[in-house]
Amino acid sequence: MRFVSYLRDGKVRHGRLEDDETIAELGDGDLQALVERGLPNHGGPQRTVPLGAVELRAPLQRPGKLLAAAANYQDHVTETGGDPLDKTRLSPRLFLKPPTSIVGPGAVIPLPEVSHEIDWEAELAVVIGRPARNVTADDALEYVAGYMASNDVSARSMDYGFERDTDDKAVWFFDWLAGKWCDGFAPLGPWLLSADAAGDPQAIPVRLDVNGVTKQHGSTKDMIFTVAELIAHASRLMTLEPGDVILTGTPSGVGAATGEYLRAGDEMTVDLGPLGTLRNTVA
Repeated sequence: MRFVSYLRDGKVRHGRLEDDETIAELGDGDLQALVERGLPNHGGPQRTVPLGAVELRAPLQRPGKLLAAAANYQDHVTETGGDPLDKTRLSPRLFLKPPTSIVGPGAVIPLPEVSHEIDWEAELAVVIGRPARNVTADDALEYVAGYMASNDVSARSMDYGFERDTDDKAVWFFDWLAGKWCDGFAPLGPWLLSADAAGDPQAIPVRLDVNGVTKQHGSTKDMIFTVAELIAHASRLMTLEPGDVILTGTPSGVGAATGEYLRAGDEMTVDLGPLGTLRNTVA
Protein backbone atom coordinates (compact mmCIF):
# COMPACT_ATOMS: atom_id res chain seq x y z
CA MET A 1 0.00 0.00 0.00
CA ARG A 2 1.13 3.57 -0.69
CA PHE A 3 1.14 6.18 2.06
CA VAL A 4 1.67 9.92 1.62
CA SER A 5 2.19 13.11 3.61
CA TYR A 6 0.74 16.28 2.17
CA LEU A 7 -0.31 19.85 2.82
CA ARG A 8 -4.05 20.54 2.94
CA ASP A 9 -5.64 23.74 4.20
CA GLY A 10 -2.29 24.91 5.53
CA LYS A 11 -1.65 21.79 7.65
CA VAL A 12 0.46 18.68 7.08
CA ARG A 13 -1.63 15.51 7.07
CA HIS A 14 -1.12 11.90 6.03
CA GLY A 15 -3.13 9.26 4.28
CA ARG A 16 -3.27 6.19 2.08
CA LEU A 17 -3.45 6.36 -1.70
CA GLU A 18 -6.58 4.49 -2.70
CA ASP A 19 -5.76 4.91 -6.39
CA ASP A 20 -3.87 7.40 -8.54
CA GLU A 21 -6.42 10.12 -7.84
CA THR A 22 -7.77 9.68 -4.28
CA ILE A 23 -6.27 9.82 -0.79
CA ALA A 24 -7.94 8.24 2.23
CA GLU A 25 -6.95 10.71 4.94
CA LEU A 26 -5.78 9.01 8.13
CA GLY A 27 -4.66 11.84 10.40
CA ASP A 28 -2.66 14.98 11.05
CA GLY A 29 1.10 15.32 10.70
CA ASP A 30 3.45 13.31 8.51
CA LEU A 31 3.72 9.51 8.50
CA GLN A 32 5.90 9.27 11.64
CA ALA A 33 3.10 8.36 14.05
CA LEU A 34 1.61 5.90 11.58
CA VAL A 35 4.96 4.14 11.12
CA GLU A 36 5.37 3.93 14.89
CA ARG A 37 1.94 2.28 15.24
CA GLY A 38 2.43 0.05 12.21
CA LEU A 39 1.22 0.78 8.71
CA PRO A 40 -2.42 -0.34 8.48
CA ASN A 41 -3.47 -2.87 5.88
CA HIS A 42 -6.98 -1.46 6.01
CA GLY A 43 -9.05 0.94 8.04
CA GLY A 44 -11.63 3.61 7.49
CA PRO A 45 -10.39 7.10 6.62
CA GLN A 46 -11.54 10.29 8.29
CA ARG A 47 -12.33 11.59 4.80
CA THR A 48 -11.19 11.22 1.20
CA VAL A 49 -9.48 14.01 -0.72
CA PRO A 50 -8.44 14.30 -4.37
CA LEU A 51 -4.71 13.85 -4.86
CA GLY A 52 -4.73 16.82 -7.23
CA ALA A 53 -6.07 19.10 -4.49
CA VAL A 54 -3.13 18.69 -2.10
CA GLU A 55 0.61 19.36 -2.15
CA LEU A 56 2.69 16.25 -1.48
CA ARG A 57 5.48 16.56 1.07
CA ALA A 58 8.27 14.21 2.10
CA PRO A 59 6.57 11.15 3.64
CA LEU A 60 8.78 11.57 6.72
CA GLN A 61 9.91 15.14 7.29
CA ARG A 62 12.05 14.87 10.43
CA PRO A 63 13.08 11.26 11.08
CA GLY A 64 15.13 10.59 14.18
CA LYS A 65 18.01 9.43 11.98
CA LEU A 66 18.73 9.83 8.29
CA LEU A 67 21.55 7.42 7.44
CA ALA A 68 23.13 6.88 4.05
CA ALA A 69 25.50 4.32 2.55
CA ALA A 70 28.51 5.46 0.54
CA ALA A 71 30.13 3.41 -2.22
CA ASN A 72 27.54 0.63 -2.24
CA TYR A 73 27.47 -0.12 -5.99
CA GLN A 74 30.59 -1.50 -7.63
CA ASP A 75 30.04 0.34 -10.91
CA HIS A 76 29.71 3.66 -9.06
CA VAL A 77 32.97 3.04 -7.21
CA THR A 78 34.92 2.31 -10.40
CA GLU A 79 33.34 5.07 -12.52
CA THR A 80 34.85 7.69 -10.21
CA GLY A 81 38.32 6.13 -10.29
CA GLY A 82 38.16 3.78 -7.31
CA ASP A 83 39.36 0.20 -7.25
CA PRO A 84 36.77 -2.59 -7.11
CA LEU A 85 35.78 -3.31 -3.52
CA ASP A 86 36.15 -6.73 -1.88
CA LYS A 87 33.01 -7.12 0.21
CA THR A 88 34.65 -9.74 2.41
CA ARG A 89 37.25 -7.22 3.60
CA LEU A 90 35.18 -4.16 4.40
CA SER A 91 32.10 -2.98 6.25
CA PRO A 92 29.28 -0.76 5.00
CA ARG A 93 30.26 2.91 4.90
CA LEU A 94 27.47 4.75 6.69
CA PHE A 95 27.15 8.47 7.30
CA LEU A 96 24.46 10.82 8.58
CA LYS A 97 22.58 13.56 6.75
CA PRO A 98 20.77 16.28 8.73
CA PRO A 99 16.96 16.45 8.76
CA THR A 100 17.19 19.93 7.22
CA SER A 101 18.38 18.22 4.03
CA ILE A 102 14.96 16.58 3.60
CA VAL A 103 12.51 17.97 1.06
CA GLY A 104 9.58 16.44 -0.73
CA PRO A 105 8.49 15.89 -4.33
CA GLY A 106 8.34 19.06 -6.38
CA ALA A 107 10.48 21.05 -3.96
CA VAL A 108 13.08 23.45 -5.33
CA ILE A 109 16.58 22.68 -4.04
CA PRO A 110 18.70 25.79 -3.48
CA LEU A 111 22.19 25.67 -4.96
CA PRO A 112 24.57 26.37 -2.06
CA GLU A 113 27.11 29.18 -2.08
CA VAL A 114 29.89 26.88 -0.86
CA SER A 115 30.03 24.72 -4.00
CA HIS A 116 29.55 24.94 -7.77
CA GLU A 117 29.75 21.18 -8.37
CA ILE A 118 26.36 19.80 -7.34
CA ASP A 119 25.62 16.22 -8.31
CA TRP A 120 22.75 13.72 -8.23
CA GLU A 121 22.47 10.21 -6.74
CA ALA A 122 19.23 8.24 -7.19
CA GLU A 123 18.77 5.80 -4.32
CA LEU A 124 16.41 3.39 -2.62
CA ALA A 125 15.43 4.63 0.85
CA VAL A 126 14.45 2.18 3.60
CA VAL A 127 12.15 3.14 6.49
CA ILE A 128 12.52 1.27 9.76
CA GLY A 129 9.25 0.08 11.29
CA ARG A 130 10.21 -1.13 14.77
CA PRO A 131 13.19 -0.87 17.13
CA ALA A 132 16.18 -2.84 15.88
CA ARG A 133 19.34 -3.54 17.85
CA ASN A 134 21.92 -6.20 16.94
CA VAL A 135 19.62 -7.87 14.43
CA THR A 136 20.93 -10.42 11.94
CA ALA A 137 20.81 -10.00 8.20
CA ASP A 138 18.47 -13.00 8.05
CA ASP A 139 15.93 -11.18 10.23
CA ALA A 140 16.59 -7.58 9.19
CA LEU A 141 13.81 -7.17 6.63
CA GLU A 142 11.25 -7.93 9.34
CA TYR A 143 12.09 -4.53 10.80
CA VAL A 144 11.26 -2.59 7.61
CA ALA A 145 8.05 -0.57 7.39
CA GLY A 146 8.50 0.34 3.74
CA TYR A 147 10.54 1.96 1.01
CA MET A 148 10.78 5.31 -0.79
CA ALA A 149 12.57 6.87 -3.73
CA SER A 150 15.32 9.30 -2.74
CA ASN A 151 18.09 11.47 -4.15
CA ASP A 152 21.35 11.88 -2.23
CA VAL A 153 22.22 15.26 -3.76
CA SER A 154 25.93 15.94 -3.21
CA ALA A 155 28.40 18.81 -3.47
CA ARG A 156 31.58 17.34 -4.99
CA SER A 157 33.86 20.18 -3.88
CA MET A 158 33.73 22.86 -1.21
CA ASP A 159 34.91 26.46 -1.38
CA TYR A 160 34.77 28.38 1.89
CA GLY A 161 36.38 31.48 0.48
CA PHE A 162 39.92 30.98 1.77
CA GLU A 163 42.89 28.81 0.84
CA ARG A 164 43.26 25.46 2.58
CA ASP A 165 45.65 22.51 2.63
CA THR A 166 43.60 20.20 0.46
CA ASP A 167 46.37 17.56 0.34
CA ASP A 168 45.37 16.57 3.87
CA LYS A 169 43.25 13.41 3.67
CA ALA A 170 41.15 14.60 6.58
CA VAL A 171 40.29 17.77 4.66
CA TRP A 172 39.19 15.69 1.68
CA PHE A 173 37.01 13.43 3.86
CA PHE A 174 35.31 16.25 5.74
CA ASP A 175 34.73 18.17 2.51
CA TRP A 176 33.10 15.05 1.06
CA LEU A 177 30.96 14.67 4.18
CA ALA A 178 29.99 18.35 4.33
CA GLY A 179 28.94 18.06 0.70
CA LYS A 180 26.09 15.79 1.82
CA TRP A 181 24.67 18.21 4.38
CA CYS A 182 23.27 21.20 2.49
CA ASP A 183 19.63 22.22 2.73
CA GLY A 184 17.44 20.25 0.34
CA PHE A 185 20.05 17.58 -0.38
CA ALA A 186 17.79 14.64 0.55
CA PRO A 187 14.56 14.65 -1.48
CA LEU A 188 12.22 11.82 -0.43
CA GLY A 189 8.95 10.57 -1.93
CA PRO A 190 6.51 10.78 -3.52
CA TRP A 191 5.15 8.04 -1.27
CA LEU A 192 6.11 5.33 1.19
CA LEU A 193 5.39 1.88 -0.22
CA SER A 194 4.72 -0.69 2.49
CA ALA A 195 7.22 -3.54 2.71
CA ASP A 196 4.60 -6.19 1.98
CA ALA A 197 3.68 -4.44 -1.28
CA ALA A 198 7.27 -3.78 -2.35
CA GLY A 199 8.42 -7.39 -2.39
CA ASP A 200 12.14 -8.06 -2.82
CA PRO A 201 14.08 -4.84 -2.14
CA GLN A 202 16.93 -6.20 -4.27
CA ALA A 203 14.78 -6.20 -7.40
CA ILE A 204 13.88 -2.50 -7.77
CA PRO A 205 14.89 -0.48 -10.85
CA VAL A 206 16.79 2.76 -10.22
CA ARG A 207 16.75 5.50 -12.84
CA LEU A 208 17.53 9.21 -12.85
CA ASP A 209 17.02 11.75 -15.64
CA VAL A 210 18.27 15.32 -15.79
CA ASN A 211 16.11 17.52 -18.04
CA GLY A 212 14.68 14.39 -19.65
CA VAL A 213 18.06 12.80 -20.41
CA THR A 214 18.79 9.51 -18.62
CA LYS A 215 21.94 9.68 -16.50
CA GLN A 216 21.53 6.66 -14.20
CA HIS A 217 19.91 3.34 -15.03
CA GLY A 218 20.53 0.44 -12.68
CA SER A 219 18.97 -1.94 -10.19
CA THR A 220 19.16 -2.55 -6.47
CA LYS A 221 20.26 -6.10 -7.31
CA ASP A 222 23.73 -4.64 -7.91
CA MET A 223 24.26 -3.36 -4.36
CA ILE A 224 27.48 -4.49 -2.69
CA PHE A 225 25.73 -4.74 0.68
CA THR A 226 22.06 -5.67 0.54
CA VAL A 227 19.32 -3.79 2.35
CA ALA A 228 19.28 -6.53 5.00
CA GLU A 229 23.04 -6.32 5.47
CA LEU A 230 22.95 -2.53 5.80
CA ILE A 231 20.23 -2.72 8.45
CA ALA A 232 22.06 -5.45 10.36
CA HIS A 233 25.31 -3.48 10.34
CA ALA A 234 23.66 -0.20 11.37
CA SER A 235 21.86 -1.97 14.22
CA ARG A 236 25.24 -3.06 15.62
CA LEU A 237 26.28 0.59 15.83
CA MET A 238 23.07 2.13 17.17
CA THR A 239 19.46 1.34 17.96
CA LEU A 240 17.35 1.88 14.88
CA GLU A 241 13.95 3.32 15.71
CA PRO A 242 10.61 3.51 13.87
CA GLY A 243 10.76 6.19 11.20
CA ASP A 244 14.54 6.10 10.82
CA VAL A 245 15.56 6.25 7.16
CA ILE A 246 18.52 4.60 5.42
CA LEU A 247 19.58 5.64 1.91
CA THR A 248 21.23 2.61 0.36
CA GLY A 249 23.70 3.96 -2.21
CA THR A 250 23.62 4.87 -5.89
CA PRO A 251 24.49 3.10 -9.15
CA SER A 252 26.79 4.53 -11.81
CA GLY A 253 25.97 7.60 -13.86
CA VAL A 254 26.69 10.42 -11.43
CA GLY A 255 27.88 13.76 -12.75
CA ALA A 256 31.26 13.51 -11.03
CA ALA A 257 32.24 10.75 -13.45
CA THR A 258 32.02 13.11 -16.43
CA GLY A 259 32.39 16.54 -14.81
CA GLU A 260 28.78 17.43 -15.57
CA TYR A 261 27.04 19.20 -12.71
CA LEU A 262 23.65 20.71 -12.02
CA ARG A 263 22.81 24.26 -13.05
CA ALA A 264 20.00 26.54 -11.97
CA GLY A 265 16.75 25.45 -13.60
CA ASP A 266 17.73 21.80 -14.07
CA GLU A 267 15.12 19.19 -13.22
CA MET A 268 16.05 15.82 -11.73
CA THR A 269 13.61 12.92 -12.08
CA VAL A 270 14.18 9.83 -9.93
CA ASP A 271 12.14 6.79 -10.99
CA LEU A 272 12.13 3.67 -8.81
CA GLY A 273 9.31 1.77 -10.49
CA PRO A 274 6.67 0.89 -7.85
CA LEU A 275 8.12 3.50 -5.50
CA GLY A 276 7.05 6.26 -7.85
CA THR A 277 8.67 9.23 -9.53
CA LEU A 278 10.41 11.95 -7.52
CA ARG A 279 10.95 15.27 -9.31
CA ASN A 280 12.94 18.24 -8.05
CA THR A 281 14.48 21.30 -9.64
CA VAL A 282 17.52 23.27 -8.52
CA ALA A 283 17.74 27.05 -8.34
